[in-house]
Amino acid sequence: MRIAIVGAGMAGMSCALRLDELGHEVALFDKGRGPGGRMATRRIEHDGRMLHFDHGAQYFTVRDPRFASRVEAWERGGIVARWPEAGAEAWVGTPAMNAPLKAMASHLDLRFGTRIDSLDRTLEGWRLRGDGVPDAMFDAVIVALPAEQAAPLLTPHAQTMGALAAATASDPCWTLMVAFSKPLSNVEATLRDAGPIGWAARNSTKPQRSDEECWVVQGSPEWSRAHLEEDAEMAGAALLDAFSDAVGAPLPPILARSAHRWRYAKSGAAGTQPLWDDAQRIGACGDWLIAPRVEAAFLSGLELAEAIGAGE
Repeated sequence: MRIAIVGAGMAGMSCALRLDELGHEVALFDKGRGPGGRMATRRIEHDGRMLHFDHGAQYFTVRDPRFASRVEAWERGGIVARWPEAGAEAWVGTPAMNAPLKAMASHLDLRFGTRIDSLDRTLEGWRLRGDGVPDAMFDAVIVALPAEQAAPLLTPHAQTMGALAAATASDPCWTLMVAFSKPLSNVEATLRDAGPIGWAARNSTKPQRSDEECWVVQGSPEWSRAHLEEDAEMAGAALLDAFSDAVGAPLPPILARSAHRWRYAKSGAAGTQPLWDDAQRIGACGDWLIAPRVEAAFLSGLELAEAIGAGE
């Protein structure tokens, strides 16, 4: 089949790679500028230097043998490494969190900068509607987006899928990225659950990172939800104050600072298998169907591809 996948995060790419192995022709569409999604890395230039921040998912863990096999291959290729500062089971992409997605993308037909507004079902198949979308027909379509974004695409064609997505809410997260002129002294590499802060990490302690003193400070779900509609400057300033309080000492001079709002940072967990309607050839995958983990996104995409293959 010729299959369109909307969303090129971990779930969409995992699904696409397996479908490709099964002999299908797959095209992925994503509104972003490149691979990453919630495993994104932000670059900020300062004084001729590029500062890097993993401002989405901070690390991932491995439990399932199928994901373990993929992670082992990534490790052999220098694409991931362990990050002991976050725990014995923590893994990160190298040299940036989005490295696994970049590696996966190199084998796929990807169209970035393409926002899909709606799906049209005709007798000939599926057509995608949106800015920059090619006028092409597909035999099947898969929605690999956060639940809140998946719901409006699914509901007109698969009401049960759309209702499940609409009922599976994500937690938001305000994220502060801040670089200091010198290292913070007597501060651990990670900090958890400190007032408004759910997590903070010294990015430079991750493998293959530069040695600049770059920190990622993420608000807790509760704090982020309460401040969701504030502008980035105000939210970033509040997180910086909270970080200073948690450190318990004056912070060094700041070289660069930015804040990013993730409306759908941590998925819900519908507790179900990937969704597939073989009669209409529409489906959905994503971490929101299983659990808010990188591994869950990978497995959801893989299992959907296997389900499609088994139904042929």
